[in-house]
Amino acid sequence: MKPPPFEYVVATSVDHAIELVSSDEDAKFIAGGQSLIPLLSLRFASPTLLVDVSRLTELRDVRRVGEVLHIGALTRHAEIHKLPKFRQDAPLLSTAAGWVAHSQVRNRGTFGGAIAHSDSAAEFPAVLLATGATIVARSSNGERRIPCQEFFGAHFQTALNHGELLTGVEVPAHDAFTRWGFSEFARRRGDYAIGGAAVSARVDEQGRCTRVRAGLIAAGPGPTSAEGLEEALVDRVVDESAVSDAVACAERHLTPESNVHGTKEYRRAVVAESLRRALRQAFDLDHAGTERTSA
Repeated sequence: MKPPPFEYVVATSVDHAIELVSSDEDAKFIAGGQSLIPLLSLRFASPTLLVDVSRLTELRDVRRVGEVLHIGALTRHAEIHKLPKFRQDAPLLSTAAGWVAHSQVRNRGTFGGAIAHSDSAAEFPAVLLATGATIVARSSNGERRIPCQEFFGAHFQTALNHGELLTGVEVPAHDAFTRWGFSEFARRRGDYAIGGAAVSARVDEQGRCTRVRAGLIAAGPGPTSAEGLEEALVDRVVDESAVSDAVACAERHLTPESNVHGTKEYRRAVVAESLRRALRQAFDLDHAGTERTSA
């Protein structure tokens, strides 16, 4: 199918882009277009105006300030996957980026666009929920920072208001006490995920878990956090029994829907197993040596 007709304007600054979209209730921002263009072609979206922000170099900034890594919204998926700064300061995010679609999409797709899309089957929202990231957005009223737990809503819905542009994300930087794991299952590498999980945890000098969070992939009507992990794992040296308790608790809250990839019961089992694998990776229980990137 062909997209409906629309006007197209290249923004010259962030303020210019915000002004253009704010003046038209049917206008949308576009950058890489890897999520929006398919929606246009399927007539799921019909904007009257597309405002291209892809040339705004100020949105490409990636820098570490103290214990926080700031990632500009126009950072490409491929950069997150390949650049050493991400492997060092955000290894969970870097690993997840390698699971995003295929290389052509990773070369064009932007970090901010993928987050604003709020797809329940996407990798990046799950990682942000696991790490407790903060979304930075700007509008004509100024800048605001939105905790990711408050940012993601149902499928394709976020806390962004019309005319508000996602400009970047602040992610806690990895350190010696950070632990992480990632697991995803799809029928073929690059297909939409049937289920998955991203885990971020912290341990003390004795190896006891002091904090743990997990973002789940394709586990509900929108990007979803795992429930019940802290009760099962915090203040413990995590072992197989603790992981089993945590997964059992989280599984009770999973609400995937049946679709062409499988029944809701099957998809719930896939998400639960993905969470188990990610937790085992995070707490070094995977003695078989399974790579962190394995499904």
